[in-house]
Amino acid sequence: MPQIEMTRQTLAAIQPKSHRAWGTALVMFLSAGLAFADNWPQWRGPKGTGNCLEKNLPTSWSPTQNVRWKVGLPEPGNSTPVIWGERVFVTQAVGNRRTLMCFESAKGKLLWQSGTAADEKEPTHETNPYCSGSPVTDGERVIASFGSAGLFCYDFQGKELWHRDFGKQSHMWGVAASPVIHNDLCLLNFGPGDRTFLIAINKKTGATVWQHDESGGKADKYIGSWSTPIVIETNGRDELIMPWPERVAAFDPKNGNELWSCRGLNPLVYTSALFADGIVVAMGGFNGSMLAVKAAGSGDVTGTHRLWQVPKTKQRIGSGVIAGEYVYIVDDPGVAECFELRTAKPVWETRLKGPGAKADNWSSLVLAGNNLYSVNQSGDGFVFRASPRFEAVSTNSLGELTRSSVAVSEGELFIRTYQNLWCITEKK
Repeated sequence: MPQIEMTRQTLAAIQPKSHRAWGTALVMFLSAGLAFADNWPQWRGPKGTGNCLEKNLPTSWSPTQNVRWKVGLPEPGNSTPVIWGERVFVTQAVGNRRTLMCFESAKGKLLWQSGTAADEKEPTHETNPYCSGSPVTDGERVIASFGSAGLFCYDFQGKELWHRDFGKQSHMWGVAASPVIHNDLCLLNFGPGDRTFLIAINKKTGATVWQHDESGGKADKYIGSWSTPIVIETNGRDELIMPWPERVAAFDPKNGNELWSCRGLNPLVYTSALFADGIVVAMGGFNGSMLAVKAAGSGDVTGTHRLWQVPKTKQRIGSGVIAGEYVYIVDDPGVAECFELRTAKPVWETRLKGPGAKADNWSSLVLAGNNLYSVNQSGDGFVFRASPRFEAVSTNSLGELTRSSVAVSEGELFIRTYQNLWCITEKK
C-alpha cells in the first residue's frame, strides 16, 4: 500500500532509532485500520454502532439502476449480511436446517453453504424467521448463532471448526441477537426467555471463558432483550455494554465482572446501545423508555451518571446512530427522529414516505459521511442528512419486503430482502 509505505519512510526519517519500534507499531495499527474500514465484519459494522468510515456511497438505486448483482435467497430472513474482502456471509434458514451462506462479493456467486439440522422447532413470531442473527468474522473464521441449534464457527472455506450447544433458547417471539468478536473472545447474548445469559467463548477453540446469568423474563411474557452487545473503550478500559430489561449494564469483557448498571429502561429491549463522547444511549421498545448515562462508572450509577431518561417513546426495533451532538433513529412506524445527545431535547421528526405500501421500519441506521441510510419494510431505501435540519437526499425502492439493515463495504451497499441479496454500486 503506497500510502502506508510513505508513512513508514517518513517515521523512520524523523524519529530517533530508539523510537522507531513505536513508529513501526503505529504504522501496523494504521494499516489494520485502513483494511478494517473496507470490511463490515459484524452486525452494525466495525464498532457495532452503525458508523461507517466510508463516505462516497451510492445515493441512488432501483431494481435496474446501480445494481452490480442480485442473487435469490431460498427463504425469508431478517439477518443483515457481513462482508470481509471478497466474501459476503449471510445466515439463512432452509426448511429444518440453519445455515451460513458465503457469496463472492464481486459477482454474487454462491461459494458454499454450511449448517446444521434443527432437531426441534423453537417458537418464533411470523415476522421473525429463523436465523435472524447476523454472523461475525475476523477475517479467518466466521461465527453464527443458530438459536437452540447452537453456535457454529467455520473457516473461510466453509469447514466447521467448532460448535457449542447451549441448550434450548425459547421465546414466543424468537431470538435475534448476533455474536460479536472482541480480541480472542466471541460474545453472545443468549436470550431472551427462561434462560438468559451473556457468554464469552474463546473464538479459536469454542471453550467457555465466562458466563453471566441474567433474569431475562419468561418465554411467554412481554419481557426480554434481543439486543446485540457492543464493546467500547473509555478512560483506558474496555466495557461490554448490554441493555437488559429495566437497565443497561457494563461488564469487563475479559472476565464478565459487572462494572456498573443504570436503571431506567422498560421490560422490552430490541435495539443495540449507542456510544460517543463517553456517553452510552440505550433505548427500549414498545413505546418504552430511553436513557443516556456516562460510561466508566462503578456500581449502581443511576443517581450519579445518568444524564437523562425519557419514560415513553415510539416503538423502536431498529437501532440509531450518534453523529456529533445528535442522535438519529427511525422508529418502527417509519418516523425519523433527531434529538440532542446530552439533553434528549427533540430537534425534528418526519415520516419517511416511499412508493411502497408498508412504511414500517425495522432497519438500523447506517451513517456514512454526512448521509444516513435506512430501508423500510417495502424495500424503500432512504438517504437523508445527519443534520439538525431534516434534509432528504433520495428515496430508492427495490419493491421487496425487507426487515434487514444496510451493510457497507468498499463503496458498495448490500441489502438483504425476503427474496434476494442485492449489491448496489456506482462503480463503473
